[in-house]
Amino acid sequence: MQQIARLKARIEPYEQLRAQADECSEWLSLLQMEYDEATANEVAAQVEQLKREVEKLDLLTLLRGEYDRQNAILEIDAGAGGTEACDWVQMLLRMYLRWAQKHGFRTEIVDETPGSVVGYASVGILVEGDYAYGLLKSEHGVHRLVRISPFDANKRRHTSFALVEVMPEIEEAEIQLHPEDLRIDTYRASGHGGQHVNKTESAVRITHIPTGITASCQNERSQHQNRAVAMKVLAARVAEHYRRQQEQKLKQLKGETVPAEWGHQIRSYVLQPYTLVKDHRTNYETSNVQAVLDGEIDDFIEAYLRWNASRQSVVDIHG
Repeated sequence: MQQIARLKARIEPYEQLRAQADECSEWLSLLQMEYDEATANEVAAQVEQLKREVEKLDLLTLLRGEYDRQNAILEIDAGAGGTEACDWVQMLLRMYLRWAQKHGFRTEIVDETPGSVVGYASVGILVEGDYAYGLLKSEHGVHRLVRISPFDANKRRHTSFALVEVMPEIEEAEIQLHPEDLRIDTYRASGHGGQHVNKTESAVRITHIPTGITASCQNERSQHQNRAVAMKVLAARVAEHYRRQQEQKLKQLKGETVPAEWGHQIRSYVLQPYTLVKDHRTNYETSNVQAVLDGEIDDFIEAYLRWNASRQSVVDIHG
């Protein structure tokens, strides 16, 4: 039934657009026989709207992965750069939250480890919405920032890194986490939060003993809520772990094209000595850095999806 629902969701938008196109075609035929300016203007507006909808559907056709329609779990970890890197994590978090807001996605910070001075050493968010994972998977990798440091009294240029990991939220039925394989610890929350959050042992950390993978949540008010969110994150991490194992065995290419290691950045954000954001996989770039940091990353996402689709086509042709 889930597969049928997914297929219907793919077919119905096409059928609706085809019906609209047929209607526009009929109106154009009538206008050729008897021209009316008011009707012509109305049909022209419909054609423009149809064009925008077709472009949107064209982008969605690139989201063919098994989990592309799922919610996304996005985690950002500070890399090389110390305080600079922690501040960079906070900047990236703001960028993704703004992007999600513009798309009408719901977001929730599920776990955070504050930096020693500013920002975050690590932060995880749940992004809920149709195709959240399919769109955000383009962000998986190392992001590099070059700027004049606001924390350097000598105003020197600094380079810092952050690792962004993106995983789909997994349905409980898709992966079995047996109770005997889990160790659940509770502790007092240390991040931002109200008096209740910080003074009770509501934070939860769950360890998957066979793999050693952990997930924690401390931002909800109750231990029960934190446990439910931590289980979602753990399921996604364990599923991703097993997928990577399987892909290594089959020697298949992963969705991302560069290792998620420091120094292997997928995208550079340069604020000094010039302004430029460049994706090193697709070569798409823009000089409007501030717009990108304000969440305008759709062009980067589309460029990645089209580049990845063409790359996958080459792989399919050559086996």
